[in-house]
Amino acid sequence: MIDLPFLTDTLLKLSAALPVTLGLFFASFLVGGVLALLILALRMSKNWLLSGFARAYILVFRGSPLLIQLFLIYYGLGQFDVIRHSFVWPVLREPFACAVVALALCTASYTAEIFRGGLLAIPSGQIEAGLACGMSRWLLLRRIIAPIMLRYALPAYSTEAILLVKSTALASLVTVWDVTGVAQQIIQRTYRTMEVFICAALIYLILNFIIVQVYAWIERRLSPRLRPLHGAPQPATTVIAGDKHD
Repeated sequence: MIDLPFLTDTLLKLSAALPVTLGLFFASFLVGGVLALLILALRMSKNWLLSGFARAYILVFRGSPLLIQLFLIYYGLGQFDVIRHSFVWPVLREPFACAVVALALCTASYTAEIFRGGLLAIPSGQIEAGLACGMSRWLLLRRIIAPIMLRYALPAYSTEAILLVKSTALASLVTVWDVTGVAQQIIQRTYRTMEVFICAALIYLILNFIIVQVYAWIERRLSPRLRPLHGAPQPATTVIAGDKHD
């Protein structure tokens, strides 16, 4: 028998923790995106030292579990006196900030490679055409390189955003009371694991559905050929003489 009052009350309690989950996502998404652009610039550099650093960064953060990275940042950094007496300690002693740092560092490694793939997919002829037209490097980046790179990278980038939303659930392991953390608290009091986690999964499903729709809208904006032409004349219908009925 479905206990609708319990499910409704659980959804309300989990929804109250939704701002924490959204805060984790947007903060780590923005910080990770900026960091990914920096890593991309280093990765594409002709300087072997800078390129090697970017390669090592991507290898470390893509090759190790996010959970371990989170524990190392939250539990490990506080063991060093130089960290506890530095200006970053007021930030790193907060569980929310540690979770954002871990998520941002991890997603930056994936996003940098996604952007690199989009950058390498740009036809060289379009860049040469822009330079031939007298575009400056900044104008070329803004009008040609960035839009085309984002268009090619968008499908994989949307997947990374969805994975980032789901990864925010790990923050509950360092006492960040997001949707998953509140769900665990409810389970400890009620022992009704199935119903609570179904409600939590529903919230994450709705969030990811919204993200998919946002990225689909961005893809339509960046790809005019995918947008329907409103008011465009309909193609004329060809009438075959043998098929015409009087």
